[in-house]
Amino acid sequence: MKFTSCLLAFLCFAFAKAQLQGTLTDTNNEPIAFASIYIEGTYNGTTTNNDGSYTLKIAEKGNYDVIFQSLGYKTKTIKVNYTSTTQQLNVVLEEETMQLDAVEITNGEDPAYRVIRAAIKNRESNRKKFSSYTADFYSRGLWRLDSVPKKFLGEEIGDLDGSLDSITRSGIIYLSETVSEISYDAPDNFKEKIIASKVSGDDNGFSVNSAEGANFDFYNNNIDLNNRIVSPIADYALNYYKYRLIGSFYDDNKFLINKIEVTSKRPKDNTFNGTIYIVEDQWTIYGLELSTGGENINVPIIEELVFNQSFSYEPESGDWIKRSQTIDFSFGLFGFNGNGRFLANYSEYNFNPKFDKKYFGAEVLSFGEAANKKDSLYWNEKRPVPLTVEESKEYVKKDSIAAVRNDPKYKDSVDAVNNKFKIADLLFGYNYRNSNKNLSTGYSGLTDFKGFNTVQGFVLGSSVYYNKGFDADYNRALFVKASVDYGLSDDRLRYSGTMTYRMSRKTRARLSLYGGSIAKQINANEPINALENSISSLFFERNFAKFYELDYIGTSYSEEVLNGFYLSGSLNYEQRQPLNNTTDQTYFPQSDLEYTSNNPLGLDNNRLAIIDEHQIVKATASLTIRPGQKYMSYPDQKVNIINEKYPTINLRYEGGFAASEDNYDFHQLSASIYQNFDMGNIGRSSYWINGGTFINGDGISFIDRQHFNGNQLRYKLSSVNPYGFGLLNYYDYSTNSDYAQIHLQHDFKGFILGKVPGLNRMNYDLILSGKALFTERQPYFEVSAGIDNIGFGKFRPFRVDYVHSITSGRSFGAFVVGINFGL
Repeated sequence: MKFTSCLLAFLCFAFAKAQLQGTLTDTNNEPIAFASIYIEGTYNGTTTNNDGSYTLKIAEKGNYDVIFQSLGYKTKTIKVNYTSTTQQLNVVLEEETMQLDAVEITNGEDPAYRVIRAAIKNRESNRKKFSSYTADFYSRGLWRLDSVPKKFLGEEIGDLDGSLDSITRSGIIYLSETVSEISYDAPDNFKEKIIASKVSGDDNGFSVNSAEGANFDFYNNNIDLNNRIVSPIADYALNYYKYRLIGSFYDDNKFLINKIEVTSKRPKDNTFNGTIYIVEDQWTIYGLELSTGGENINVPIIEELVFNQSFSYEPESGDWIKRSQTIDFSFGLFGFNGNGRFLANYSEYNFNPKFDKKYFGAEVLSFGEAANKKDSLYWNEKRPVPLTVEESKEYVKKDSIAAVRNDPKYKDSVDAVNNKFKIADLLFGYNYRNSNKNLSTGYSGLTDFKGFNTVQGFVLGSSVYYNKGFDADYNRALFVKASVDYGLSDDRLRYSGTMTYRMSRKTRARLSLYGGSIAKQINANEPINALENSISSLFFERNFAKFYELDYIGTSYSEEVLNGFYLSGSLNYEQRQPLNNTTDQTYFPQSDLEYTSNNPLGLDNNRLAIIDEHQIVKATASLTIRPGQKYMSYPDQKVNIINEKYPTINLRYEGGFAASEDNYDFHQLSASIYQNFDMGNIGRSSYWINGGTFINGDGISFIDRQHFNGNQLRYKLSSVNPYGFGLLNYYDYSTNSDYAQIHLQHDFKGFILGKVPGLNRMNYDLILSGKALFTERQPYFEVSAGIDNIGFGKFRPFRVDYVHSITSGRSFGAFVVGINFGL
């Protein structure tokens, strides 16, 4: 038995070595990275790694024509008599010689424009050539950090699970590979099955690399990189780029290849810079080397993204197919700098698949059985792009570290160190963890400042928590939290607690129990947060937040019952009491202002909102529908992908029962529809339409009315709410009757301001919006124009909007400054 096992292992090893291997260099003996190598007349190919090394799997002995191709070098075809399980072949490529003899400047225009116009004209037909195919896909992702600081905001960073060198503070923090089978049927059907997945240092990990995520098609008008970056051959590319013909050359198939320099007309616009190769007469892409930056894609942390794609000609079909792709990136923020690369290799294409009607569905990604358990023999056989020396060492190092750190005794020893209690923990909080039992508990300390309001004064708080995972990936888990806060002015201690049991990460099934006694904003959406209200009150003597006392106990449940169908519901018992101001403290008293009462309405027409003490049982039920939703099935979770072609629909019921006041019972039915969608190179648009009605709502408590997200501040310390109002008083339009609201927004993503001289260097975004509110009162309308992405360098948290409001014959406007710190 032992002999048989050894023999089988030997045979597997021998088979894994059935390959042609070597290095690819230039005439200066420098390695050529990410070149395409394939057997002529087949879709069997590979890519060189960063060291110029390659391995080409060959199924059987025989004579083969092997093609070596890299942008900027002459393609070389070598006849190989493959006779052994391992055969060495080192190849040298010569730099491509460009021909410029025939270049003529006509009418002051570079000849590159003739080529680009032809490529633009044929863009759509070339895009549709590959309307259906299957292929094998391999990807590898790598992230590095350089010179990481030892502390950030006073906290020790550590070695990031062994990733960082203790001296240089640099190292690879992520390395992963996937082997997949992919299928595509135009225009929107895509399916990927990951056969093997490997993450450095994590035996149970699943790579985040995916074929669909790596599918950057420059035959599309735009490449989605947060911003929509314009392709150099987009229909409107001539408005964005300047072109120069560097030269032309003939490839091995006697096609004339035009090498064209691509330069953005406006450096910070949604554009690339670099080189694109176009095949004469066919006007297809031969290859490209294009880069863009963080300012272009509106992600300041990114310094540069570099795309490199290589295509090869298939005589049998007459098509140019993508063989390989690399995406190099660099980033930096607050002393954290790094770089990385995602590599993709495509092989074994089949352009005549036979898909039945049920082959494609909502699932776009799945994992094969034991995909993350493949051993090194499997990877040596299947990996088309050999590891670099650095990557090989990384796997050895991380796997060794993981073997130690996954040992229960090691986990206990680390926990023992981290769980040591210090005197300072009494003030700043303490956390206890048992890694082997997936258990953690702790408390937040005594420094949890919860702001200031005129009802409670300064509010201090603390909380304790308990979390327990019932399996390794926390698919089933229990989360318990209890909180207390104390108002210094009203001298009142309040408490709350919640216990949530998560039954499944795939269906998001959650059951919660909760209860407590809290001071709660009358508008449960809290349109003014605690910090905003604190600043407004203490510095400007404007106490906009209004509260009531809520004693409650309840339960809720939510789950995705079918793909794209989400159900949720709650049942609560509530006792409500009015609250009054207990302090008039302010740092800068205003001679013409004083705090208003805690009554939410001191309105025109002498309307008042009186909250009296009462009890009520509240019930809610909600159904959210996301038509066309697709998803990725990971072994431990389901990742949903919203289909932007369709709107999201929400239907909601809210009711009050068994109230202590007879006229407080009510029913409210509401519906909303939302969509956020792409508008190509002119940006992104969104809308949210919401409406509802009350049944038996005439005499209900003001708390249960429909409130709207208004704003009376001239600053916002969080993201500006695109579905709130900029100048609407918080409770003026609260209603117990029919209502409807419409919110429209368009973000030009640099399309307008990126073309204005001077402003185009600032990298600002123009955002326009329109809003309307309809209740039993006169309609309320708003329009606004905002400039986003304001700041300096990579720090751009500011947005300024001019908002104009029209209502009841009154028209006025104001500026609102948004400061997005993620609060």
